[in-house]
Amino acid sequence: MATETIQINGASNGTTIGLNGHCINLKIPLKTTEEVIKREKKYGAHNYDPIPVALMKGKGIHVWDVEGKKYYDFLSAYSAVNQGHCHPQIIEAVKKQVDILTLTSRAFYTDALGEYAEFITRLFGYDKILPINSGVESGETACKIARKWGYLKKKIPDNQAKIVFAEGNYWGRTMSAISSSTDPTCRDKYGPFMPGFIVIPYDDPEALEDILKSDPNICAFMVEPIQGEAGIVVPKPGYLKKVRELCTKYNVLWIDDEVQTGLGRTGKLLAVDHENVRPDIVCLGKALSGGMMAVSAVLADDDVILSIKPGEHGSTYGGNPLACKVATAALEVIIEEKLTENAAKLGKILEKELMKLPKQFVKEVRGKGLLWAIVLHHDLSFKAVDVCIRLRDNGLLAKHTHNDIIRLAPPLVMNETQLKECTKIIIDTMNSFKK
Repeated sequence: MATETIQINGASNGTTIGLNGHCINLKIPLKTTEEVIKREKKYGAHNYDPIPVALMKGKGIHVWDVEGKKYYDFLSAYSAVNQGHCHPQIIEAVKKQVDILTLTSRAFYTDALGEYAEFITRLFGYDKILPINSGVESGETACKIARKWGYLKKKIPDNQAKIVFAEGNYWGRTMSAISSSTDPTCRDKYGPFMPGFIVIPYDDPEALEDILKSDPNICAFMVEPIQGEAGIVVPKPGYLKKVRELCTKYNVLWIDDEVQTGLGRTGKLLAVDHENVRPDIVCLGKALSGGMMAVSAVLADDDVILSIKPGEHGSTYGGNPLACKVATAALEVIIEEKLTENAAKLGKILEKELMKLPKQFVKEVRGKGLLWAIVLHHDLSFKAVDVCIRLRDNGLLAKHTHNDIIRLAPPLVMNETQLKECTKIIIDTMNSFKK
Protein backbone atom coordinates (compact mmCIF):
# COMPACT_ATOMS: atom_id res chain seq x y z
CA MET A 1 0.00 0.00 0.00
CA ALA A 2 1.23 3.53 -0.70
CA THR A 3 2.33 5.45 2.38
CA GLU A 4 2.78 9.05 3.38
CA THR A 5 5.51 10.46 5.60
CA ILE A 6 4.19 12.54 8.48
CA GLN A 7 6.28 15.07 10.38
CA ILE A 8 6.33 15.24 14.16
CA ASN A 9 8.64 17.09 16.50
CA GLY A 10 11.54 15.05 17.81
CA ALA A 11 12.34 11.42 17.29
CA SER A 12 10.45 8.40 18.39
CA ASN A 13 11.16 4.69 18.34
CA GLY A 14 12.21 3.59 14.81
CA THR A 15 12.23 7.10 13.34
CA THR A 16 14.86 9.39 11.85
CA ILE A 17 15.45 13.11 12.39
CA GLY A 18 15.57 15.17 9.19
CA LEU A 19 17.47 18.41 8.56
CA ASN A 20 14.50 20.42 9.79
CA GLY A 21 14.47 18.58 13.09
CA HIS A 22 11.30 16.65 12.27
CA CYS A 23 10.71 12.94 11.99
CA ILE A 24 10.82 11.93 8.31
CA ASN A 25 10.11 8.21 8.18
CA LEU A 26 6.97 7.60 10.22
CA LYS A 27 4.41 6.52 7.60
CA ILE A 28 0.67 6.21 7.29
CA PRO A 29 -1.29 4.66 4.41
CA LEU A 30 -2.17 6.78 1.39
CA LYS A 31 -5.54 5.40 0.33
CA THR A 32 -6.51 7.31 -2.79
CA THR A 33 -5.16 8.23 -6.17
CA GLU A 34 -6.02 11.84 -5.45
CA GLU A 35 -3.80 11.87 -2.35
CA VAL A 36 -0.86 10.31 -4.23
CA ILE A 37 -1.13 12.80 -7.09
CA LYS A 38 -1.45 15.74 -4.69
CA ARG A 39 1.75 14.80 -2.86
CA GLU A 40 3.75 14.24 -6.04
CA LYS A 41 2.65 17.59 -7.42
CA LYS A 42 3.56 19.31 -4.17
CA TYR A 43 7.07 17.92 -3.85
CA GLY A 44 8.03 16.98 -7.40
CA ALA A 45 8.97 19.17 -10.37
CA HIS A 46 6.21 19.55 -12.94
CA ASN A 47 8.15 18.31 -15.98
CA TYR A 48 5.63 15.54 -16.74
CA ASP A 49 1.88 15.49 -17.24
CA PRO A 50 0.91 11.88 -16.41
CA ILE A 51 -2.38 10.14 -16.99
CA PRO A 52 -4.15 10.51 -13.60
CA VAL A 53 -3.65 7.03 -12.22
CA ALA A 54 -1.40 6.17 -9.24
CA LEU A 55 0.32 2.81 -9.69
CA MET A 56 1.87 0.75 -6.92
CA LYS A 57 2.39 -2.76 -8.33
CA GLY A 58 3.17 -4.50 -11.60
CA LYS A 59 3.40 -8.09 -12.74
CA GLY A 60 3.68 -9.33 -16.30
CA ILE A 61 1.26 -7.40 -18.51
CA HIS A 62 -0.69 -5.89 -15.61
CA VAL A 63 -0.32 -3.00 -13.18
CA TRP A 64 -2.41 -2.09 -10.12
CA ASP A 65 -3.25 1.29 -8.66
CA VAL A 66 -3.23 2.27 -4.99
CA GLU A 67 -6.90 1.42 -4.71
CA GLY A 68 -6.32 -2.08 -6.02
CA LYS A 69 -7.74 -1.67 -9.52
CA LYS A 70 -6.04 -3.84 -12.13
CA TYR A 71 -5.08 -2.56 -15.59
CA TYR A 72 -3.59 -3.87 -18.79
CA ASP A 73 -0.36 -1.97 -19.46
CA PHE A 74 -0.30 -0.82 -23.08
CA LEU A 75 2.72 1.47 -22.77
CA SER A 76 5.34 -0.82 -21.21
CA ALA A 77 7.22 2.19 -19.82
CA TYR A 78 7.83 3.35 -23.38
CA SER A 79 9.03 -0.18 -24.29
CA ALA A 80 11.35 -0.53 -21.30
CA VAL A 81 9.44 -3.55 -19.96
CA ASN A 82 9.21 -5.67 -23.10
CA GLN A 83 9.76 -8.67 -20.82
CA GLY A 84 6.78 -7.71 -18.64
CA HIS A 85 6.80 -6.11 -15.22
CA CYS A 86 9.03 -7.69 -12.57
CA HIS A 87 10.09 -10.69 -14.64
CA PRO A 88 11.21 -13.36 -12.15
CA GLN A 89 14.36 -14.32 -14.08
CA ILE A 90 15.57 -10.72 -14.18
CA ILE A 91 14.63 -10.16 -10.54
CA GLU A 92 16.63 -13.24 -9.61
CA ALA A 93 19.66 -11.77 -11.40
CA VAL A 94 19.25 -8.58 -9.37
CA LYS A 95 18.93 -10.45 -6.06
CA LYS A 96 21.92 -12.65 -6.77
CA GLN A 97 24.29 -9.88 -7.82
CA VAL A 98 23.20 -7.21 -5.34
CA ASP A 99 24.72 -9.25 -2.49
CA ILE A 100 28.02 -9.74 -4.33
CA LEU A 101 29.16 -6.49 -6.01
CA THR A 102 27.15 -3.61 -7.45
CA LEU A 103 29.56 -0.81 -8.34
CA THR A 104 33.30 -0.21 -8.60
CA SER A 105 33.37 2.51 -11.27
CA ARG A 106 35.47 1.81 -14.35
CA ALA A 107 38.65 2.51 -12.41
CA PHE A 108 38.97 -1.28 -12.07
CA TYR A 109 38.14 -4.38 -14.09
CA THR A 110 35.26 -6.62 -13.01
CA ASP A 111 34.43 -10.16 -14.00
CA ALA A 112 30.86 -9.15 -14.92
CA LEU A 113 31.63 -6.57 -17.61
CA GLY A 114 33.77 -8.75 -19.85
CA GLU A 115 31.24 -11.57 -19.63
CA TYR A 116 28.39 -9.24 -20.56
CA ALA A 117 30.38 -7.52 -23.31
CA GLU A 118 31.17 -10.85 -24.97
CA PHE A 119 27.55 -11.95 -24.75
CA ILE A 120 25.96 -8.83 -26.22
CA THR A 121 28.53 -8.27 -28.98
CA ARG A 122 28.22 -11.86 -30.13
CA LEU A 123 24.43 -11.60 -30.04
CA PHE A 124 24.30 -8.49 -32.24
CA GLY A 125 27.42 -9.11 -34.32
CA TYR A 126 29.56 -6.10 -33.43
CA ASP A 127 33.14 -5.96 -32.22
CA LYS A 128 32.61 -3.93 -29.07
CA ILE A 129 30.18 -2.33 -26.65
CA LEU A 130 30.47 0.95 -24.78
CA PRO A 131 28.14 0.50 -21.78
CA ILE A 132 26.28 3.43 -20.27
CA ASN A 133 23.01 4.11 -18.44
CA SER A 134 20.12 6.02 -20.02
CA GLY A 135 18.90 5.95 -23.59
CA VAL A 136 19.83 9.56 -24.20
CA GLU A 137 23.37 8.81 -23.00
CA SER A 138 23.67 6.19 -25.72
CA GLY A 139 22.75 8.84 -28.28
CA GLU A 140 25.22 11.32 -26.81
CA THR A 141 27.92 8.65 -26.82
CA ALA A 142 27.20 7.68 -30.41
CA CYS A 143 27.48 11.31 -31.52
CA LYS A 144 30.82 11.69 -29.71
CA ILE A 145 32.16 8.52 -31.30
CA ALA A 146 31.02 9.70 -34.73
CA ARG A 147 32.64 13.11 -34.37
CA LYS A 148 35.94 11.62 -33.20
CA TRP A 149 35.84 9.09 -36.05
CA GLY A 150 35.18 11.95 -38.46
CA TYR A 151 38.31 13.79 -37.37
CA LEU A 152 40.58 10.75 -37.16
CA LYS A 153 39.37 8.63 -40.06
CA LYS A 154 37.55 10.91 -42.46
CA LYS A 155 40.00 13.76 -41.82
CA ILE A 156 37.33 16.41 -41.28
CA PRO A 157 38.94 19.72 -40.24
CA ASP A 158 38.90 20.42 -36.50
CA ASN A 159 35.56 21.63 -35.12
CA GLN A 160 33.82 21.25 -38.49
CA ALA A 161 32.16 17.83 -38.08
CA LYS A 162 28.39 17.73 -38.63
CA ILE A 163 25.70 15.19 -37.85
CA VAL A 164 22.43 14.86 -39.76
CA PHE A 165 19.12 14.05 -38.05
CA ALA A 166 15.56 13.50 -39.29
CA GLU A 167 12.63 15.80 -38.60
CA GLY A 168 10.40 14.42 -35.85
CA ASN A 169 13.29 12.66 -34.12
CA TYR A 170 13.27 12.10 -30.40
CA TRP A 171 16.15 10.67 -28.42
CA GLY A 172 15.91 12.50 -25.11
CA ARG A 173 15.91 15.89 -23.42
CA THR A 174 19.58 16.74 -22.98
CA MET A 175 20.93 19.88 -24.62
CA SER A 176 22.32 17.87 -27.54
CA ALA A 177 19.08 15.94 -28.02
CA ILE A 178 16.90 19.04 -28.07
CA SER A 179 19.36 20.72 -30.42
CA SER A 180 18.41 18.15 -33.06
CA SER A 181 14.68 18.29 -32.26
CA THR A 182 11.95 19.89 -34.35
CA ASP A 183 9.43 19.77 -31.48
CA PRO A 184 8.75 23.30 -30.16
CA THR A 185 8.11 22.00 -26.64
CA CYS A 186 11.68 20.67 -26.57
CA ARG A 187 13.29 23.87 -27.85
CA ASP A 188 11.29 26.90 -26.77
CA LYS A 189 13.47 29.10 -24.52
CA TYR A 190 16.20 26.48 -24.13
CA GLY A 191 18.70 27.86 -26.64
CA PRO A 192 21.39 28.42 -27.73
CA PHE A 193 21.73 25.00 -29.28
CA MET A 194 24.49 22.60 -30.20
CA PRO A 195 26.25 23.61 -33.43
CA GLY A 196 26.95 21.17 -36.24
CA PHE A 197 23.52 19.54 -36.30
CA ILE A 198 21.52 19.41 -39.56
CA VAL A 199 17.88 18.34 -39.81
CA ILE A 200 16.30 16.89 -42.96
CA PRO A 201 12.88 15.30 -43.67
CA TYR A 202 12.32 11.75 -42.40
CA ASP A 203 11.83 8.93 -44.91
CA ASP A 204 13.31 11.03 -47.72
CA PRO A 205 16.36 9.39 -49.35
CA GLU A 206 16.67 12.21 -51.88
CA ALA A 207 17.00 14.80 -49.13
CA LEU A 208 19.60 12.62 -47.43
CA GLU A 209 21.67 12.27 -50.59
CA ASP A 210 21.42 15.97 -51.34
CA ILE A 211 22.89 16.93 -47.99
CA LEU A 212 25.52 14.18 -47.92
CA LYS A 213 26.92 15.02 -51.34
CA SER A 214 26.90 18.76 -50.64
CA ASP A 215 28.92 18.67 -47.41
CA PRO A 216 32.07 16.55 -46.98
CA ASN A 217 32.23 17.46 -43.27
CA ILE A 218 29.24 15.28 -42.35
CA CYS A 219 30.38 12.42 -40.14
CA ALA A 220 27.09 10.70 -39.32
CA PHE A 221 23.36 10.33 -39.92
CA MET A 222 21.34 9.41 -36.81
CA VAL A 223 17.84 8.07 -37.34
CA GLU A 224 15.13 5.96 -35.71
CA PRO A 225 14.05 3.02 -37.91
CA ILE A 226 10.51 3.80 -36.71
CA GLN A 227 9.92 7.17 -35.09
CA GLY A 228 8.43 6.73 -31.62
CA GLU A 229 7.58 10.06 -30.02
CA ALA A 230 6.60 11.47 -33.41
CA GLY A 231 3.72 8.99 -33.39
CA ILE A 232 5.01 5.57 -34.51
CA VAL A 233 5.96 6.82 -37.97
CA VAL A 234 6.93 3.86 -40.16
CA PRO A 235 9.06 4.69 -43.22
CA LYS A 236 8.31 3.35 -46.65
CA PRO A 237 9.80 -0.07 -47.51
CA GLY A 238 13.35 0.30 -48.75
CA TYR A 239 14.15 3.49 -46.84
CA LEU A 240 16.62 1.85 -44.47
CA LYS A 241 18.35 0.04 -47.32
CA LYS A 242 18.76 3.38 -49.05
CA VAL A 243 20.15 4.90 -45.86
CA ARG A 244 22.77 2.16 -45.73
CA GLU A 245 23.63 2.64 -49.39
CA LEU A 246 24.00 6.41 -49.11
CA CYS A 247 26.00 6.38 -45.89
CA THR A 248 28.42 3.90 -47.44
CA LYS A 249 28.63 5.90 -50.68
CA TYR A 250 29.51 9.17 -48.92
CA ASN A 251 31.65 7.68 -46.12
CA VAL A 252 29.23 8.67 -43.37
CA LEU A 253 28.45 6.64 -40.25
CA TRP A 254 24.88 5.45 -39.82
CA ILE A 255 23.76 5.73 -36.19
CA ASP A 256 20.73 3.51 -35.61
CA ASP A 257 18.64 4.64 -32.64
CA GLU A 258 17.02 1.40 -31.42
CA VAL A 259 16.41 2.55 -27.84
CA GLN A 260 12.64 2.17 -28.25
CA THR A 261 12.31 -0.02 -31.34
CA GLY A 262 14.98 -2.58 -30.51
CA LEU A 263 14.98 -5.80 -28.46
CA GLY A 264 12.02 -7.48 -30.08
CA ARG A 265 9.48 -4.65 -29.96
CA THR A 266 8.76 -4.57 -33.72
CA GLY A 267 8.92 -8.32 -34.32
CA LYS A 268 12.66 -8.36 -35.03
CA LEU A 269 15.53 -8.18 -32.57
CA LEU A 270 16.40 -4.82 -34.14
CA ALA A 271 13.94 -2.88 -36.26
CA VAL A 272 16.55 -2.51 -39.01
CA ASP A 273 16.48 -6.30 -39.36
CA HIS A 274 13.19 -5.92 -41.27
CA GLU A 275 15.32 -4.73 -44.20
CA ASN A 276 18.39 -6.87 -43.46
CA VAL A 277 20.75 -3.91 -43.15
CA ARG A 278 23.62 -3.29 -40.74
CA PRO A 279 24.22 0.16 -39.24
CA ASP A 280 27.68 1.36 -38.21
CA ILE A 281 26.56 2.25 -34.68
CA VAL A 282 23.58 0.89 -32.72
CA CYS A 283 22.08 2.59 -29.67
CA LEU A 284 20.23 0.36 -27.20
CA GLY A 285 18.42 1.13 -23.94
CA LYS A 286 15.03 0.78 -22.23
CA ALA A 287 14.29 -2.99 -22.40
CA LEU A 288 18.01 -3.74 -22.08
CA SER A 289 17.31 -3.99 -18.35
CA GLY A 290 13.71 -5.21 -18.48
CA GLY A 291 12.68 -2.19 -16.44
CA MET A 292 14.97 -2.90 -13.48
CA MET A 293 17.34 0.06 -13.80
CA ALA A 294 18.82 2.43 -16.34
CA VAL A 295 21.03 0.41 -18.69
CA SER A 296 22.02 1.41 -22.20
CA ALA A 297 24.71 0.60 -24.71
CA VAL A 298 26.44 1.62 -27.91
CA LEU A 299 27.57 -1.14 -30.27
CA ALA A 300 30.07 -0.65 -33.10
CA ASP A 301 33.08 -2.24 -34.77
CA ASP A 302 36.68 -1.54 -33.80
CA ASP A 303 37.46 0.90 -36.61
CA VAL A 304 34.67 3.15 -35.30
CA ILE A 305 34.40 2.65 -31.54
CA LEU A 306 38.13 2.64 -30.84
CA SER A 307 38.31 6.22 -32.07
CA ILE A 308 37.53 7.11 -28.45
CA LYS A 309 40.61 6.66 -26.27
CA PRO A 310 40.96 6.03 -22.52
CA GLY A 311 39.90 9.03 -20.46
CA GLU A 312 37.91 10.67 -23.27
CA HIS A 313 34.47 9.34 -22.38
CA GLY A 314 32.97 7.46 -19.47
CA SER A 315 30.33 7.03 -16.82
CA THR A 316 30.69 6.06 -13.16
CA TYR A 317 27.74 3.68 -13.36
CA GLY A 318 28.15 2.56 -16.97
CA GLY A 319 28.99 -1.14 -17.14
CA ASN A 320 28.62 -1.69 -13.39
CA PRO A 321 28.41 -5.35 -12.30
CA LEU A 322 24.74 -5.17 -11.35
CA ALA A 323 23.79 -3.62 -14.69
CA CYS A 324 25.80 -6.22 -16.59
CA LYS A 325 24.04 -9.12 -14.88
CA VAL A 326 20.63 -7.50 -15.28
CA ALA A 327 21.16 -6.76 -18.98
CA THR A 328 22.36 -10.28 -19.66
CA ALA A 329 19.28 -11.72 -17.95
CA ALA A 330 17.00 -9.30 -19.82
CA LEU A 331 18.43 -10.37 -23.17
CA GLU A 332 18.27 -14.05 -22.24
CA VAL A 333 14.55 -13.69 -21.46
CA ILE A 334 13.89 -12.17 -24.89
CA ILE A 335 15.74 -15.02 -26.59
CA GLU A 336 14.60 -17.96 -24.44
CA GLU A 337 10.94 -16.95 -24.34
CA LYS A 338 10.92 -16.07 -28.05
CA LEU A 339 9.48 -12.64 -27.35
CA THR A 340 10.57 -11.29 -30.73
CA GLU A 341 8.64 -14.03 -32.50
CA ASN A 342 5.65 -13.42 -30.24
CA ALA A 343 5.67 -9.72 -31.08
CA ALA A 344 5.68 -10.55 -34.79
CA LYS A 345 2.77 -12.98 -34.43
CA LEU A 346 0.65 -10.80 -32.17
CA GLY A 347 1.44 -7.73 -34.23
CA LYS A 348 -0.46 -9.16 -37.17
CA ILE A 349 -3.46 -9.85 -34.95
CA LEU A 350 -3.30 -6.39 -33.42
CA GLU A 351 -3.19 -4.75 -36.84
CA LYS A 352 -6.23 -6.74 -37.97
CA GLU A 353 -8.19 -5.84 -34.84
CA LEU A 354 -7.29 -2.15 -35.01
CA MET A 355 -8.73 -2.01 -38.51
CA LYS A 356 -12.15 -2.44 -36.86
CA LEU A 357 -11.91 0.97 -35.18
CA PRO A 358 -14.57 3.51 -36.27
CA LYS A 359 -13.38 5.35 -39.36
CA GLN A 360 -15.31 8.46 -38.35
CA PHE A 361 -12.77 8.94 -35.56
CA VAL A 362 -9.66 7.15 -36.78
CA LYS A 363 -7.62 8.54 -39.65
CA GLU A 364 -5.17 5.61 -39.72
CA VAL A 365 -3.42 2.97 -37.66
CA ARG A 366 0.25 2.31 -38.24
CA GLY A 367 3.03 0.29 -36.70
CA LYS A 368 4.96 -2.95 -36.69
CA GLY A 369 5.14 -5.86 -34.27
CA LEU A 370 3.74 -4.64 -30.95
CA LEU A 371 4.42 -0.95 -31.54
CA TRP A 372 1.36 0.79 -32.97
CA ALA A 373 -0.39 4.13 -33.11
CA ILE A 374 -4.02 5.14 -33.53
CA VAL A 375 -4.12 8.45 -35.39
CA LEU A 376 -7.31 10.46 -34.87
CA HIS A 377 -8.86 12.96 -37.24
CA HIS A 378 -7.92 16.54 -36.38
CA ASP A 379 -11.44 17.96 -36.29
CA LEU A 380 -12.94 15.78 -33.53
CA SER A 381 -14.62 17.16 -30.43
CA PHE A 382 -12.25 15.10 -28.26
CA LYS A 383 -8.48 14.58 -28.21
CA ALA A 384 -6.17 11.61 -27.81
CA VAL A 385 -5.76 12.30 -24.10
CA ASP A 386 -9.53 11.98 -23.65
CA VAL A 387 -9.40 8.54 -25.21
CA CYS A 388 -6.54 7.57 -22.88
CA ILE A 389 -8.57 8.69 -19.85
CA ARG A 390 -11.53 6.62 -20.96
CA LEU A 391 -9.27 3.64 -21.66
CA ARG A 392 -8.01 3.99 -18.10
CA ASP A 393 -11.57 3.91 -16.83
CA ASN A 394 -12.07 0.71 -18.82
CA GLY A 395 -8.99 -1.01 -17.41
CA LEU A 396 -6.28 -0.31 -19.99
CA LEU A 397 -3.42 2.19 -19.78
CA ALA A 398 -2.06 3.86 -22.90
CA LYS A 399 -0.44 7.25 -23.52
CA HIS A 400 -1.06 9.87 -26.13
CA THR A 401 1.64 11.65 -28.08
CA HIS A 402 0.71 15.06 -29.44
CA ASN A 403 -3.02 15.78 -29.51
CA ASP A 404 -4.17 13.21 -32.03
CA ILE A 405 -2.13 10.03 -31.56
CA ILE A 406 -2.51 7.15 -29.09
CA ARG A 407 0.54 4.95 -28.72
CA LEU A 408 0.04 1.21 -28.13
CA ALA A 409 2.95 -0.91 -26.89
CA PRO A 410 2.05 -3.81 -24.57
CA PRO A 411 4.67 -6.08 -22.99
CA LEU A 412 5.87 -8.76 -25.39
CA VAL A 413 4.89 -11.52 -22.94
CA MET A 414 1.21 -10.98 -23.77
CA ASN A 415 -0.69 -13.91 -25.29
CA GLU A 416 -3.36 -13.95 -28.00
CA THR A 417 -6.31 -14.25 -25.60
CA GLN A 418 -5.12 -11.29 -23.57
CA LEU A 419 -4.46 -9.26 -26.70
CA LYS A 420 -8.00 -9.81 -27.95
CA GLU A 421 -9.40 -8.79 -24.57
CA CYS A 422 -7.39 -5.59 -24.89
CA THR A 423 -8.42 -4.85 -28.45
CA LYS A 424 -12.06 -5.27 -27.41
CA ILE A 425 -11.49 -2.64 -24.70
CA ILE A 426 -9.87 -0.31 -27.23
CA ILE A 427 -12.61 -0.77 -29.85
CA ASP A 428 -15.44 -0.45 -27.31
CA THR A 429 -13.83 2.66 -25.86
CA MET A 430 -13.53 4.34 -29.24
CA ASN A 431 -17.10 3.43 -30.10
CA SER A 432 -18.27 4.97 -26.83
CA PHE A 433 -17.44 8.40 -28.23
CA LYS A 434 -20.33 7.98 -30.66
CA LYS A 435 -22.74 8.47 -27.77
